[in-house]
Amino acid sequence: MNYKTPLPRKSRHARIVHELGTQIVSGHFLPEQRLPPESQLCEDYEVSRPVLREATRVLVAKGLVRSKPKVGTVVKPRNEWHLLDPDVLHWLLESDSRHNFYETLVKVRNIIEPEVAALAAANAQPEDVTAIADAYERMEKADDIGGMAEPDMAFHLAIANATHNELLIHLYSIMLIPVRDYLERSSALFAGEGLALLVSRHKAILTAIQHRDPLSARHASIAQLAGVDDLVAEAFRTEPLSAKEVSYDH
Repeated sequence: MNYKTPLPRKSRHARIVHELGTQIVSGHFLPEQRLPPESQLCEDYEVSRPVLREATRVLVAKGLVRSKPKVGTVVKPRNEWHLLDPDVLHWLLESDSRHNFYETLVKVRNIIEPEVAALAAANAQPEDVTAIADAYERMEKADDIGGMAEPDMAFHLAIANATHNELLIHLYSIMLIPVRDYLERSSALFAGEGLALLVSRHKAILTAIQHRDPLSARHASIAQLAGVDDLVAEAFRTEPLSAKEVSYDH
């Protein structure tokens, strides 16, 4: 590494967090493996020990490493990582293991989204229904998945808001980060009839919520996610997997 141009303390700290976080998530550093000693990392990044330790504290807070005097900084097992941390999510989506992560995401969505839709149908206030309908109308006007990504995110977040459950809203807003990434990466699969089908399945969810029908909202969400399952499978068939792929189901 060669950082000849001096950077502000915050920028240098952020760069170290990003690079070490990316290397950990990508498998360059394996669970229970020690990171290089402080002296080496300080030399590599051309920073002082306080800057490096500040970056290490951030990685500790994200659940990626543990750090102890005389032991050093050690990568923690994957099941201890804070997978819903926005930075960790971003690093996962940029890593070779993103295929398995998308599969895991689909499974989680299948558990959560139908119940979110049902709860929204039961709890939505008139202004909530209006927000969901407005987002759907913008989806309907989109010519391609690129134009539909933002209103699609708004649609699902509006449904979460309609539950009036703070924890669900927070969880859902974080889940939408990889969903947006998936839409952008799979744009070729959402075209023509595929795009029209995607929109129509969202319409069914909206209609059920408008009718205050939790059961129909749940079923409509399940149907919409079944289509996503098919598209994820197709995406994996058309994009080769890396030899570094790892499973997140364990």
